[in-house]
Amino acid sequence: MTAACSIQVRGTVQGVGFRPFVFRLAHANKLTGWVLNAEQGVEIHVEGTERSLRGFVRDLKTQTPPAAHITNIEVSSAHPAGLTDFAIRGSEVSGKPTVHISPDLPVCQECVAELLDPRDHRYGYPYINCTNCGPRYTIVNSLPYDRFNTTMKHWPMDPDCSTQFEDPMNRRFHAQPVACPTCGPHYYFRSGGERVNGDLASIRRAADLLRAGGIVAVKGIGGYHLACDARNAIVVGALRQRKFRREKPFALMAKTAEIARSLVVLSQEAAELLDCAAHPIVVAPSKVELHGVAPDNRDLGVMLPYTPLHHLLFEAGAPDVLLMTSANRSNEPIAYRDEDAIEQLTGIADAFLIGERAIARPVDDSVVRVGAFGPTILRRGRGYAPGAVATLPVKRPVLAVGGDLKNTITLVVAGQAFMSQHLGDLEQYETFEAFRQCILDLTSMYEVSWQELLVAHDLHPEYFSTAHAVDLPAAGWQPLQHHRTHIASVLAERQAWEQRVVGIAFDGTGYGDDGAIWGGEIFTGSIVEGFERVGHLRYASLPGGDAAARNTLQAAAGFLDQLDSSSEHLFESLSRFRDATRLVELGVRTFSSSSMGRLFDAVAAMLGFTRPITFEGQAAMWLEHQAHSVSSTEAYPFPFVASQLDFRPLLQAVLDDRAMGRDIGDIARAFHRSVAQGVVNSALELSERAGTDTLVLSGGVFQNDLLLHHVKSLLEGKHIRVWMNQRVPPNDGGISLGQAALAAFAKCGQHHA
Repeated sequence: MTAACSIQVRGTVQGVGFRPFVFRLAHANKLTGWVLNAEQGVEIHVEGTERSLRGFVRDLKTQTPPAAHITNIEVSSAHPAGLTDFAIRGSEVSGKPTVHISPDLPVCQECVAELLDPRDHRYGYPYINCTNCGPRYTIVNSLPYDRFNTTMKHWPMDPDCSTQFEDPMNRRFHAQPVACPTCGPHYYFRSGGERVNGDLASIRRAADLLRAGGIVAVKGIGGYHLACDARNAIVVGALRQRKFRREKPFALMAKTAEIARSLVVLSQEAAELLDCAAHPIVVAPSKVELHGVAPDNRDLGVMLPYTPLHHLLFEAGAPDVLLMTSANRSNEPIAYRDEDAIEQLTGIADAFLIGERAIARPVDDSVVRVGAFGPTILRRGRGYAPGAVATLPVKRPVLAVGGDLKNTITLVVAGQAFMSQHLGDLEQYETFEAFRQCILDLTSMYEVSWQELLVAHDLHPEYFSTAHAVDLPAAGWQPLQHHRTHIASVLAERQAWEQRVVGIAFDGTGYGDDGAIWGGEIFTGSIVEGFERVGHLRYASLPGGDAAARNTLQAAAGFLDQLDSSSEHLFESLSRFRDATRLVELGVRTFSSSSMGRLFDAVAAMLGFTRPITFEGQAAMWLEHQAHSVSSTEAYPFPFVASQLDFRPLLQAVLDDRAMGRDIGDIARAFHRSVAQGVVNSALELSERAGTDTLVLSGGVFQNDLLLHHVKSLLEGKHIRVWMNQRVPPNDGGISLGQAALAAFAKCGQHHA
């Protein structure tokens, strides 16, 4: 007897070969019916015997394509329609989309084999792809994910590609970007008046230039990279000078996993991340010295080739380790439009390797590391964005606009929290424009009604993100304190709405309830009940306010002002320190701050890092680098008294040790252990008082892996568990999720009169 059922599948199920998978599964189970893409996911109707239907549903749940991620399957009985075959139907458009957009996928091994096979029709074709690999988010213009809604719409398939696209047994069955050298886009090489056409010819010319010490702007999936020979110190130095990037580390691309292992120490977990579906940049301890790549840093960031073009460059003789950095001038967004890239990068790049397929939106490479408490995403971009990072118990749409540094936005649609790619620092005009466009992009793609939308934003009244948020034509607005959103982001990842925790948020800056600059905050509570501030780093004076983040001497002047003994002997030749001290004494342009990030800067200055900071976190990274030069040491006193972490005994001990000539590596190590001891002591005291065994750590300071290892060792044998961010960054790149979570539980948003 024939039975039938209707199935709705939610999650990342479009653009990942899911409909072809369903087609083959139906045939294997001798079922008839149809499958189609809809706004909410994939819809299936199947008819056959009860036994076959049960087998189909079982296999649907257990044999999904590698890039698919199912969040929910709903199965309901249906009336048989007497269908005689199984078909993939055209996409259905009837309501607002809630389907998950697939992140971009690295080229699969089957496509690489064809790419490098001279007998294959797609030999040497840099746009080769199939249902298991290739671009998704960076080419889709609107939903549902079909070719006419992507940047491939300008290249109709030739008969061969069309045959493969329509053949259920072919790997390219319904692969929307499918193309070949006959019908698809191509690459060309450009350098001054020279132009080389033809995919292989242009790629070989670029490889020759890279080998000769040139800098090439290479168009990838989410934008352009600036590439050069990472082992050539002269060209690395030239790139730093041209790009105005004085000291910030560059990323590397290794030809093979074996070469990557020769560059960095890879644990099994880190090796798995390197080759996972996201193909991120993996930060790991270096084995080699590559001059100029990562100054004053023990780590290197390494990734593997993830596009056909990368494989072809290496096959054409490019150096086996390429420096591969986002193509822009320092702090600007990645260039992704051809005309903009040529205008912005002329004078930086010696040549351009340009692909004809347009990029719908810029997406930087993701950055991850394996730390003391597991893998951590430091920058969420290609391979991860715009995947859902949580499911929130809220029906209305919520837009969380993040902060001004390392900005991301989170859009909640039907409870699914979709986080954007890393956008950058909004003080840069181009980044702010990218931020505005990303809001329009996601709200338009998901057809969000502004009349229903709740907008969550930071409490800081002068943030660019705040100013833009309150100008949006939304139904309501919810201001939220920065550090509470850090803690909420961790709990939102785990769907732990009612879990009471001790939450510690350490970072550089955030607007506090009292108008001071916070950054060393301790809370107890939950997302449902809210977070009460129960402790913090003792306030210090901060001359210049947020500007002190660019000058360690300003931070040092403010913190050392609270000591009884003089510290001028450390900085007697530095007029900038005297000027900052004078500002503190007069109370001019000086603000109260509990910033743990600035405490790290102050200690870095005391140990010798007195030059201007050229990128965020530089002084703290330098301090961690010094600390790794010694194995272990005892902590300085850093008491938690009267709800404050008192830095005065700690800094006095550092000052005394400097006066006695103690090695700066020893002092730096002792400082890290001291901060860890302060974290553990305050957490143990407050967890008992709050009746919880869960400690949450978030904020940019907790990207410091040495600090985390000390925390972990000090907690051994203690009955307390540590939760940290895993799916979103612990830095400000993760706070938009925390904003969305807290807004979802807010009683009401604010409304304009």
